[in-house]
Amino acid sequence: MKKMVMPILLIVSVLGLVAFAAINDGSAAGYQTGPDPRWAIHDENRPLPPVVDPGPAGPPVPAPSDAVVLFDGKDLSQWTDGKGKPAKWKVENGYMEVTAKTGSILTKKGFGDCQLHVEWAAPTEVKGESQGRGNSGAFLMNIYEVQVLDSYNNKTYADGSTAAIYGQYPPLVNACRKPGEWQTYDIIFHRPRFGNDGKVIQPARLTVFHNGILVHDNAVLSGPTENKARPPYKAHADRLPLSLQDHACPVRYRNIWIRELLE
Repeated sequence: MKKMVMPILLIVSVLGLVAFAAINDGSAAGYQTGPDPRWAIHDENRPLPPVVDPGPAGPPVPAPSDAVVLFDGKDLSQWTDGKGKPAKWKVENGYMEVTAKTGSILTKKGFGDCQLHVEWAAPTEVKGESQGRGNSGAFLMNIYEVQVLDSYNNKTYADGSTAAIYGQYPPLVNACRKPGEWQTYDIIFHRPRFGNDGKVIQPARLTVFHNGILVHDNAVLSGPTENKARPPYKAHADRLPLSLQDHACPVRYRNIWIRELLE
């Protein structure tokens, strides 16, 4: 049996290199259809994640002493609009709310590997359906999106539902609370690594908890998240801003903090 160890290890290594090459250059069959080649991007026939009840919302989760507080309910001093000017979203009663047509907002500071905590609530008044209901998003490095959406009794494509890694991975379960109730994302993000030639040598990875429930377990991203597209990686800075999306829905956010992880 000992003689089989090296051949088996060699096969595993080769398979790993082949899989990574598919992520790297997009040449392997199935790349354009996403991490799971059985389904096209935003495939309406893809099974929706099972619904679970996460239990009632609790009070805001205190930031650890080593965290950078990005929003404490008072002002948007840590944020800008897409042009570097003061963010124009509404701030009141301890939360900020998307103001339609003012654009997405970005942190003044850039981040790479991190632990991110975000609390958000879809509008209490239900309007629209599918992607038109409570739509926003949290973008790591302003590139890699964890979807914000009201998926409570709201059918949409699986890879665009609440807590999806947009266009790539549906969440393992739908842990969405009712519209108007506060929800939490706890995200562990490891940025991609690039070689001197600009090619990716280690793809980005995401672990996500939605309302305390694991919905992504160290998911490997195929590249940036986009609507109806799967672009390849392009080399970028080691640290870039976090952004929150203006999708014309009055989604609310509160208690946002981030811990930078040692790289």
